[in-house]
Amino acid sequence: MLSKFQSIISRIIIICVAIFTTVVFFQMGEFFTLNYLKIEPVLAILVFLCAIILVGGIGYLLFKIRDDDHNLNRLILISMLAIFFVIALIWLKITPDAQISDFGAFWSKAPDALNGKAIYAYDNDYFAKWAYQTGFLLYVMTVVKIFGLNVLAMQLLNVCYQVIILYLVYKLSMQIFNKVKVARLAVFILMIDLDWFALNTQADNQYLGMMLFLLTFYLLMKNKYWAYALAGVTLGVGSIVRPIGPVIIAGIVVYALLYLFITENKFSFAGIGKILITLVIYQLLFSATGMAIKSSGLNQYGLSNRDSEWKFVTGLDAYSAGSYDQGMVNRFNLEDSRAKMSVQEHKVIHENITELNATHGWFKLFWEKNRTLWAGRSMAVDFTEFEKFHSAKISNFVKLVAYMGSIVLIILSWIGSLSLFKTKLSNKIFLILLPLMAYAVVQLLIEVQGRYRLEFLPVIAILGGFGLYSIFKCVKSRLEKQDV
Repeated sequence: MLSKFQSIISRIIIICVAIFTTVVFFQMGEFFTLNYLKIEPVLAILVFLCAIILVGGIGYLLFKIRDDDHNLNRLILISMLAIFFVIALIWLKITPDAQISDFGAFWSKAPDALNGKAIYAYDNDYFAKWAYQTGFLLYVMTVVKIFGLNVLAMQLLNVCYQVIILYLVYKLSMQIFNKVKVARLAVFILMIDLDWFALNTQADNQYLGMMLFLLTFYLLMKNKYWAYALAGVTLGVGSIVRPIGPVIIAGIVVYALLYLFITENKFSFAGIGKILITLVIYQLLFSATGMAIKSSGLNQYGLSNRDSEWKFVTGLDAYSAGSYDQGMVNRFNLEDSRAKMSVQEHKVIHENITELNATHGWFKLFWEKNRTLWAGRSMAVDFTEFEKFHSAKISNFVKLVAYMGSIVLIILSWIGSLSLFKTKLSNKIFLILLPLMAYAVVQLLIEVQGRYRLEFLPVIAILGGFGLYSIFKCVKSRLEKQDV
């Protein structure tokens, strides 16, 4: 009975993932048509065809290479990681060092904090209302303390994290599918996605957080007591530097209830006990860090979020389709006290909800937000100020090439999600799919930006790697039938 219940829930999750990837696929087609095909159709089609030929050609080569030799497998993986490392270094070389937006806030405040200066001037300042950002600020301060105010050190560390992320994608793919070729292809399609790796030039907390969350998934899949304990550490540190921990935890908890609590058609309290080890260590580490930050005087608010309303102010704004909007910001006096600002934010949220109810605009808002987050350009290249070093023509071309990486991931992950229906799956796959779905749902309500999807592109790449593998497997099967 329990096994049947588990099987039904698993099927529902796969259906939800397939619906999600299908929606993103069609939204991508809409975005590509409106922003590229209707403007420069010849260039757009040529770049798209080149991308398909490149991915198909190199992907097929990786598929054809034998996978029963451990040394050969290791050599191929190391070669891919080395190639990516070189490409990433070239990207750093041709891109400005300027730190902008939130990244600039981290980089500019770190030396001041090291010199004992306050990181905020009033209780509604950036690091006061979003005190949780102090976690990553501590990391930036550590980098500056060790290497000086040298942005190259931060950038090189980002590249190292990206290499480790690619390695973890390989290991997670092996854990889930136990197929070397799927793992190779997953690494390949992620490493060529400039929309994913472009922000290594910035003091961005996404790559470090991404690496730690993926490592948490991998440790949990090991299903050992020591791994559950270590997963608590990686989950805790990841949540300190990148505050999307609650979404990751929600996915982990649901996974534990469905696949650790229920094993072999019976309840297993040992499985829940294991995940509790992870969660307790996470909570102790996160709370201790918050108290340490308070006692140090760096931030009297620890790691708290004192302005959770703002994400809903922008996220439920139909005018901006849930994205950051300077017009909305201008409605507020940012130097008001936190208490006064909070009252005004609640008022605007109520106005937004009333407007959405009156116009029946909820579906339209959710549709546009989902397209912004998952189907359009990530805008990562824009946040590097690449255009300041290069002409508008070159800059626009690079942005198109970057978006092609996203298009490849979207198409292949869609095919991969549909291929899951025909495959006997390990329950481990739900450990990465449940947080992905939780994140997609949460983002329907709060502020969205294209770059917010970066954390989950490795998960999309694992689905994409399986999708590309399924294509090659199908082609191979049909060719063999023709030969017979």
